[in-house]
Amino acid sequence: MTKYLSFEVQEKINMKEKKIAPKFSIVIALAPDRGAEVLKSLENVDYDKKKMEIIIKKGLNPSENRNNGVRDARGEIIAFIDDDAVVDKHIFTNADEFFNKHPETDMVGGPQLTPEDDGFFAKTSGLVLQNYFGTSGMSYRYKQGKEMLDADETYLTSANCFIKRESFLKTTGFSPLLFPGEDPEFFTRIKKEGLRLAYSPELVVYHRRRANLNGFLRQFYKYGKVRCLKERLNKDRVNFIFLAPMFFVFYIFAGGLLGLIVHNLFLMPILLYLLIDFIVSLWVGLNNGVHRIPLLFVLFFLLHVSYGLGMIGYFLNKAFKGKNEA
Repeated sequence: MTKYLSFEVQEKINMKEKKIAPKFSIVIALAPDRGAEVLKSLENVDYDKKKMEIIIKKGLNPSENRNNGVRDARGEIIAFIDDDAVVDKHIFTNADEFFNKHPETDMVGGPQLTPEDDGFFAKTSGLVLQNYFGTSGMSYRYKQGKEMLDADETYLTSANCFIKRESFLKTTGFSPLLFPGEDPEFFTRIKKEGLRLAYSPELVVYHRRRANLNGFLRQFYKYGKVRCLKERLNKDRVNFIFLAPMFFVFYIFAGGLLGLIVHNLFLMPILLYLLIDFIVSLWVGLNNGVHRIPLLFVLFFLLHVSYGLGMIGYFLNKAFKGKNEA
């Protein structure tokens, strides 16, 4: 794992080189085959450009890219922004004001909202993500909720977060063992280490959703697959809310079979789930376009199933790997 110079040593190097440190260092992790779309919106922010520096690090591992970016950063505050995000023009002004108002905070993040120009499928999946039925407490990542001065991984993502460089250099950085899932692992770990995390609805970026069903399913399958590894690295038990989709998948097969063979009472839980799914989809659709209701109904269901299958995939992979090693 990447090691960092202490804050004091880094400061002496900066002073020796007579560098004037900017307020913000914007670190963008970039895959080798991608372009940094975020640069266009960064040109339009209402913050003094002389107080900002942009650091782009290319590579296959986003954790290593971010860690290496911080090593080159000189700013007082590190801003991690995804390469394909569109930043709100006031984001740096609002971040500066937040840290001035809450100097005890080490890190603050904000929501990643669905862009207005996203396509039909992407915007509909964005509505699923920001709904509590779809993503439980993680829904705060995708909508403007209330300010939270004691936030955790359920509120934050590495697509949009700001951390004091002094605070980051006290950590071992993002874990290169995880992707996706490296950001919730990092947030959980540094909170345990005593850093103070916050969520502000005023720190907004717009982040494109998956454009088709295949991308949507792959996204949540991967999220489910890395969840247990994330908890193992954090030395935590897996919260039931994350295990629920896995048990739901087991029930679909077992309950459906029992319902057909033994008694239809075994079908009651799935029928209750589908009723709730329909009611939520109807409510969201009535507020965002009735033409979205059928897709909403399907996506809520497939989100939970794909996440559960991902978690099952993790346990199967671990079992077969252990058997092969034996």
